[in-house]
Amino acid sequence: MRSGQSSIKAVFLCGGRGKRMFPIAEDKFLLDFLGKPLLEHQIETARAAGVSRFVIITNPDNRDRIEKIAGKVPGAEVDFALQQESSGIADALKSAAPLLQGRILVINPNDVFSATAYTAILAEAERNSAASYVLGYRVQEYFPGGYLQVNEENELLHIVEKPNPGEEPSDLVNILIHCHSSPEDLLRHIETVQTTRDDVYECALDSMVKAGHKIKVVPYDDFWAPIKYPWHIFKVMEHFLDNAQPYVAPSARISQKATVEGRVVLCDNVRVLENAVIRGPAYVGANSVIGNNVLVRDYSHIGANSVVGYCTEVKHSYIGDNCWFHSNYVGDSIIDDDCSLGAGTVLANFRLDEGNIHLLVGDNLVETGYDKLGAILGRGCRIGVNASIMPGIRIGPGSFVGPQICLRQDLAADKLALPVSRYRVSDSKIMLDESKRRELLDRLKG
Repeated sequence: MRSGQSSIKAVFLCGGRGKRMFPIAEDKFLLDFLGKPLLEHQIETARAAGVSRFVIITNPDNRDRIEKIAGKVPGAEVDFALQQESSGIADALKSAAPLLQGRILVINPNDVFSATAYTAILAEAERNSAASYVLGYRVQEYFPGGYLQVNEENELLHIVEKPNPGEEPSDLVNILIHCHSSPEDLLRHIETVQTTRDDVYECALDSMVKAGHKIKVVPYDDFWAPIKYPWHIFKVMEHFLDNAQPYVAPSARISQKATVEGRVVLCDNVRVLENAVIRGPAYVGANSVIGNNVLVRDYSHIGANSVVGYCTEVKHSYIGDNCWFHSNYVGDSIIDDDCSLGAGTVLANFRLDEGNIHLLVGDNLVETGYDKLGAILGRGCRIGVNASIMPGIRIGPGSFVGPQICLRQDLAADKLALPVSRYRVSDSKIMLDESKRRELLDRLKG
């Protein structure tokens, strides 16, 4: 470990609140992957790159959980700061100002990347004497983030935050792993910024450049998956499953008539019943049951204490803890904790016109990039028997969908959707011929 890594502090920005993740209400960095919150993975990644000192900026609602998570990582020295209001990166750094001495790394924990992101920016900081270092990633298509203008020496000229599609100044996107040699200088420039947008931090970097400070842009081309919208969970899930080692816990019980093949992780006390098939990459959390005739395939991640009941198919889906299914199709879906699907319910994932699925986020229609996208269910949803949920439909936390409904539009949180009865009851005058049933029974008996 170099002395620079041992003395540097990694500052994780955990005080914000997601505005585009409906119906997933959990903080993105608290979502579980392979049985651990994403934040725990993030700290472990930094530790693998030689970073041992951390400042985690929390908000009043998540502080207790974050303190417990940070306490699980061996060798991590962690200080905490409290951001009372979710008012952006600059406000978060101001709330932690007394802890920001010496060289720091500022990190968005909702972006998933490999340890090489740390080693690349820290190596550049060891070789040069710039005021700050910014990680840059070249994109092939529009990304709703900050774009970097640089000179021939890869020095920052300007940050353009969320330009309109087609108006990007370059193909170089800003990844929030930034290294600052003098946090005091950064905070002074933050204090001078005047803007009406949520870009005080980016404006402060521009201000530093105009004042003559050199900010070096460090190229990065390894794995990167930002979580901005719910469907971005898929890329992160796939990343963790691709890097997981096959494992079957000693306490797991697999029927001799079941099939488990490929990169599969079965945790403590998992039970796989007769004729079930699990084709990896796949993960099944502790105490979950994979029932008779179930098929789990194509990058599926099932949380703890869940029951995937008889004749259910789960394909390329992220499923939380304590979920229950029975004779369902769950395709390309995201299901938060404590959800239940009645028998025969189908989460459809493919439009009849085979086109990509667009979702309305705020006032904007957003291209998901997927032609197969199922339902996105918030925590605590219940769906009745034989219901059909159309592709890309979002159901808010705590909502109920009644039996036989074909849900074609999003449902807000804590709503109840019930079918309207269309049948009538009258006196029956039908006379059945019992001989037909006897004849059929005789034929079946041979």
